[in-house]
Amino acid sequence: MKSVLTGAAGAALLATTALAEPVTLRVQTHYATEHPTGQMLAQWSDDVSVMSGGDITVEMFYSSSVVATTETFDAAINGIVDCDATGGAYQTGKNPAFQFVGDIMGGYDTPWQQYSWLYYGGGYDAAQELYNAQNMQLIGWSIYGQESLSSSKPIAGFEDLKGWKFRSPPGMETEIFEKLGASPIVMDFTEIFTALETGIIDGADASGLYNNVGLGLYDIVKHATYPGFHSMPSDHLACNLDVWNGLTDQQRRIIDTAWQKVSFQIALSNELNNAQAAAELTEQGVTLYDWSSEDRAEFRKAAQAAWDDWGTRSPEAGKILESHKVYLRQLGLIE
Repeated sequence: MKSVLTGAAGAALLATTALAEPVTLRVQTHYATEHPTGQMLAQWSDDVSVMSGGDITVEMFYSSSVVATTETFDAAINGIVDCDATGGAYQTGKNPAFQFVGDIMGGYDTPWQQYSWLYYGGGYDAAQELYNAQNMQLIGWSIYGQESLSSSKPIAGFEDLKGWKFRSPPGMETEIFEKLGASPIVMDFTEIFTALETGIIDGADASGLYNNVGLGLYDIVKHATYPGFHSMPSDHLACNLDVWNGLTDQQRRIIDTAWQKVSFQIALSNELNNAQAAAELTEQGVTLYDWSSEDRAEFRKAAQAAWDDWGTRSPEAGKILESHKVYLRQLGLIE
């Protein structure tokens, strides 16, 4: 009887496995292979392959080698690649609501609070409607933590922002800092080093402290905010909806589970790397400014004015913003 049951179970397992056709997913990221996040994405690719018993192969395209970073989302929609591993903030031209899944600016203090909104605060369903309308499926986020402002001048509080010229990404950030008296200049990421070196800008919003060290920014400037407070962007994994729906439940579950592993490890490793970088920079004479809770609250108030404006720019933006606000109130971060 035991051998009969074992044989029946084995046959059922084989029958189930046979239903899953091997699949290759083509995924583009803007990170380079040697970047810490790029290395972790390679581990994610390997996890998916091993967990699926070779049933899923992830073909990674690093450093936006297929299309430009901002075009990755469209490339996935149009079948040039299958999945986009960049970030939603690049798609505000499609719908302003993507700002609130890319970088809410001045909202959450830690990656864990923001992850909590996505998975338990109603964020996933609210965001999924936005992605599905573009024939895309949001799988999940990766959040490496708060970004640091780097500067050739002290940047200890609001007074230091007056007339401060800095590299800013496009979008809501420029509006917030302009109202605070700063002079944001939108420029490509690759132009930051030269612009700082030549004095075109006083500082830059580039990345987190550890990543900024890798970029060589503190070879030029000797001031930075840490821990950061103004920006905590979320990268995403988003796949063509038809491709996603064509996978089996087992394949989808494997991809999602492996993504949650890598996304949380990115946040954990970045926390350690930032702490080590802060210690080393302090020894090297770089001054780090930890803004007070009062100053952080004031920045969040300034950011909220920009949130409310962006929330009027599309019904989806208003819906996702309201979801954030409800959760931020529960966390005591806004009134």
